[in-house]
Amino acid sequence: MSHRRLDVVVVGGGPVGVFAAALLADAGVEVAVVERRSDQPSLSRAIGLHPPALDVLDRVGATGPILAGSERVRLGVARSRGRNLGTLSFDHVAARWPFIATSPQHRTEAVLRSRLAAIAPAALLPGVSVSGIRPGADRVMVSAVDAAGESLELDAAFVVAADGARSTVRGLLGVRTVGRRYPDRYVMGDFADPDEGAADAPGRPAIIDVGPAGVVESFPLPGGSRRFVVHTGTDWSQAGAHELAAMVSMRTGTGPDPATCTMVSPFGVERRFAADMVRGRVTFIGDAAHTISPIGGQGMNLGWLDAAALVPVLVAALRQPAGTDHAAAFDRFARVRMRSARIAAWQAERNMALGRPAAGVGLRARELALRAVLGSPARRALASVYAMRFA
Repeated sequence: MSHRRLDVVVVGGGPVGVFAAALLADAGVEVAVVERRSDQPSLSRAIGLHPPALDVLDRVGATGPILAGSERVRLGVARSRGRNLGTLSFDHVAARWPFIATSPQHRTEAVLRSRLAAIAPAALLPGVSVSGIRPGADRVMVSAVDAAGESLELDAAFVVAADGARSTVRGLLGVRTVGRRYPDRYVMGDFADPDEGAADAPGRPAIIDVGPAGVVESFPLPGGSRRFVVHTGTDWSQAGAHELAAMVSMRTGTGPDPATCTMVSPFGVERRFAADMVRGRVTFIGDAAHTISPIGGQGMNLGWLDAAALVPVLVAALRQPAGTDHAAAFDRFARVRMRSARIAAWQAERNMALGRPAAGVGLRARELALRAVLGSPARRALASVYAMRFA
C-alpha cells in the first residue's frame, strides 16, 4: 500500500474536477485528482459553454484553446408549425463573450486535462477508484484502489467531491439527496447540419421548434455538425440514428442524414440537490451537489462556477493556522452556490414545460406568448438568463 499526504484530494476527473484541480494547483496547492476511468474522454455529452463559465475557465488559460475549436452561437430562433415566432440575440450578454459557445465535452475535457498537466503534471491519477473515506477533525483519509488492484491511501486536509450525480463519496458519507424524477424523455444525436453550406457558414443559430408533437432543439457544433434534442414523450431507449432523424423530419420538415450520425443517446430528467453541500472537510460540487435537467445546458457550467467559488475558500483555509474554524466561509459558499443551482433548475423546468406536446388552445397560447416575449424588450433579460448571467 502506498501513502501520500496532500493539501486537497479531488474525487472525479471529469471537466469539473479537473478544472478545480487546475485552479488549486495554479494557486500553489498540492492536489491529486482521483479518476476511475483509465481511458481518455471520448463522448460528446454536454456542449454548451456560457459566458460566466468562459470567464472562470480563462483563469487557467483554457478559454482560448476551447474557443479555438468551438462554434459561437449568437442567435436563437424559436419556431412552431413551420413559422418563426421570434429570435433571441446574445450579442449583449457579455462584453467579452457575446455568444454561447458549443464544443463536444470530450474536446473541452482534453483542453482542461492539458492545462492541468501543464500546471501540475502528476496531479491526475487515472484508473483509481475510491473505496473508503474517513473524515477527521483536521484531515480526511481517502482509501482507493488503482487499475492493478494496488491500494492507495491519500491523506488530505480537504476533499472535493466532483464525482457526478451518482457520487461515490456522497454514498460513503451517507449524504442524502432531495428532488424528483420527471416523466419527460428525450433522445439526442449529433449529425451533419442539414442546411447546405453549414460547414462554412458563420453564426449559425440555435433553433428551438416548439410544435405540437414536442420540442426539437438543435444547436450548431464545430465542423458543420449539429446537435438535435427531441422530446419523445415515452422511453425511446432503443432509438437509433434513423429513428431520431425521422422524428426531426416529421416535426420540422427538415431532417438530418442518418449516415452522418456520430452519436445517439436517450436520456431522462431529474432534479436533485445534496442535503449537505459541505460535510466537514468534504465539499460537493457539480452534479455531485446538484443535478438539474440538461435542457438549457447549464449543469456543467454550474460545476465550473462551483469550483471557481470554492477554490479561494480552500486556499484561505489552508493558509490559516491549525485549529481555525472555517465553517462560516464554507457555509457562505454553499448558500450562494446552491441558490444559483436552484435558479438554473427552475429555468430548466420552464424550458421543459415549454417543450412538451401541446394542441388546440394550449398550443396557440404558447405560440402567442413566445411571439409577445421575443418581440418585446423582455427578450434582452431572457437572453441574459439563458446565458447564465445570474450565476
